[in-house]
Amino acid sequence: MTLLDDDNEPRRQVGALPFRLGRDGKPKILLVTSRESRRWVIPKGWPMKGRKPFQAAAREAYEEAGLRGAVGKRPIGHYLYQKRLKNLDAVLCQVKVFPLKVRKQLKHFPEEHQRELRWFTPAEAAEAVSEPGLAAIIRAACRT
Repeated sequence: MTLLDDDNEPRRQVGALPFRLGRDGKPKILLVTSRESRRWVIPKGWPMKGRKPFQAAAREAYEEAGLRGAVGKRPIGHYLYQKRLKNLDAVLCQVKVFPLKVRKQLKHFPEEHQRELRWFTPAEAAEAVSEPGLAAIIRAACRT
């Protein structure tokens, strides 16, 4: 069963696409595992009262992966996915994705014991995620 908001719209989320240049000068993408299904995803979550969407995306990147950096104020895209709720229902979510140029990766952060983190090449990251829309955003963002 898919649950939509009362107005038949997907629920809105914000996410960060964390990237940095590797020693070889080529971009790397950081993915985290989701807590429940352990799929590779980007840091994301619900909008936060009192924070602009890009600020909330940066906060999620800190909480889920210990990342600090410069977040873009404009989304680079959005994608849809089915979020599995604790009661086993699913809800359709639309995630607005903001680029995050990582300056620092902290050793300790709020969800450090709940997730795995890994840096991928853009091609590997696009293959690792299950959502075709997110894979397309990763490919498009990393074209040179």
